[in-house]
Amino acid sequence: MSDHPGPRTTPPALLGTGDGDWLPVTAGESGAAVFRSADATRYAKCVPAADAAALEAERDRAVWLSGQGVPGPRVLDWRSGDAGACLVTGAVPGVPADRVPAGDLRAAWGRIADAVRRLHEVPVPECPFRRDLDTMVAVAHDVVARDAVNPEFLPVEQQHTPAAELLARLTRQVPRRREQEAADTVVCHGDLCLPNIILDPQTLDVSGFIDLGRLGLADRYADLALLLANARETWPDEERARAADAAFAERYGIALDRERLRFYLHLDPLTWG
Repeated sequence: MSDHPGPRTTPPALLGTGDGDWLPVTAGESGAAVFRSADATRYAKCVPAADAAALEAERDRAVWLSGQGVPGPRVLDWRSGDAGACLVTGAVPGVPADRVPAGDLRAAWGRIADAVRRLHEVPVPECPFRRDLDTMVAVAHDVVARDAVNPEFLPVEQQHTPAAELLARLTRQVPRRREQEAADTVVCHGDLCLPNIILDPQTLDVSGFIDLGRLGLADRYADLALLLANARETWPDEERARAADAAFAERYGIALDRERLRFYLHLDPLTWG
């Protein structure tokens, strides 16, 4: 495999020639490439050797979550070597929640809240993975220091503000947010946006969560901030977005803390790069 990031048009050698046909789906972060088997029953994520450890961590999280009663991808195969690494999982049947119309998302919204709550109710002592605030802040410092923040990930009003300034604003809040996290740590998905929630298109039940590379113990608001903000791209207007937030909070069982939501929403874009 090449170390050059970008989309692939042919499957890498790691997939082998006896595995059937593989079709490219998308290029991921850091040179990752995703393929779907021709019969749509399997997905393969392949990375260069430099990123193998991160993909191995995603594999371990998928294996662990499958034993917790939370639906997600089943690990079918793992291959690694000098050429890179490849994780093959079973496809979670359904359609990503960002691809359904607003009406269908609203109809599924209560079931999404139930599924997120079940994930967050997995016993904390059972989880061997962490994605806590101090980890996120350390990653953000690294990304900012490398000038690797993608401005397109930032809220529009922040896209012309230096990333170091954005991080400094958040850092001042860390002691308070650390206290909140200590009192409210749960098993978080870590990248809980609509594309990572798969729905049954007929029943609108949640079939499972995918892309588990950031799963770990964290403040529940690290998940809630991303989900509610991302869903705003589907809701037709702010009034219905606020109504959806309220409906989610009621079904999930929480009184939303808007400042805490905002903190995690602004921290997350600084951790990708």
